[in-house]
Amino acid sequence: MKKYELALVVSAKLDDEARAAVVDRAKSYIERFGGEIGETEEWGKRKLAYEIQKEREGFYFFIHFEGEGECPNELEKRMRIMDNVLRYLVVAKDENDTFKVSPDKGNEAPVEAEEDDDVEIEAPAMEEAEDEAEEEAVEETEAE
Repeated sequence: MKKYELALVVSAKLDDEARAAVVDRAKSYIERFGGEIGETEEWGKRKLAYEIQKEREGFYFFIHFEGEGECPNELEKRMRIMDNVLRYLVVAKDENDTFKVSPDKGNEAPVEAEEDDDVEIEAPAMEEAEDEAEEEAVEETEAE
C-alpha cells in the first residue's frame, strides 16, 4: 500500500461538531475504499491567502493514510462535492519520507536569511495545484 496525505480546508463558519463530522466523513471515505488511516493533524483556524467562496478563514486538517491506487481517486471524487470543504488535496508521499508537517508557531520569530545565503522558497503543493488550474482555465478561454 502507498502512503498519502489528505489536506483539507474546512469552512470556519461551522461549529466544532459539524467540523468534526466533515473530517469523520473524509476518514470514512478513506476506509470505505480500502485505506488505513494514520495520524490526523488539526492546525486550527487560519487566514486564507485569498477569498474562497466568500470566506477569508478556514480550519486546516491533514490526514495521513495508506491505500491502494484507486483510494485517492475515489476520495477526490467525494471531496469535490462535499459541503463545507473549501479546498482539498491528496498527495502521494515517498516510502522513505520522514518529513512531518507541523503548523507554524505564532510566538516564534521569523528567521532572516543573510545576503550570502542561497535560499529557495517553494510554494506549498496546494497553492501550486490551484495556480496550475487557473492557468489551464485561462488557456482554455484564450483558445476559444
